[in-house]
Amino acid sequence: MMSIFAQEMITQGRQEGRKEEAASMLLKLMRRKFGQTPDWATEKIAVAELELIETWSDNFVFANSVDEVFAS
Repeated sequence: MMSIFAQEMITQGRQEGRKEEAASMLLKLMRRKFGQTPDWATEKIAVAELELIETWSDNFVFANSVDEVFAS
């Protein structure tokens, strides 16, 4: 039986993996749609929480520019 600490570490690792995958996918799609992604956008995505990356991913669908992806 796993300790509570081990279970928490596994959960944390999975969450981090989901965040990295979501960030990678958003950046890939932005490059495909808008061309070169500005450094500020890459940095913003890199430090964001998963929930915010998911919001930006939703914004991406209708965005006409990189700035619109990050609009509130």
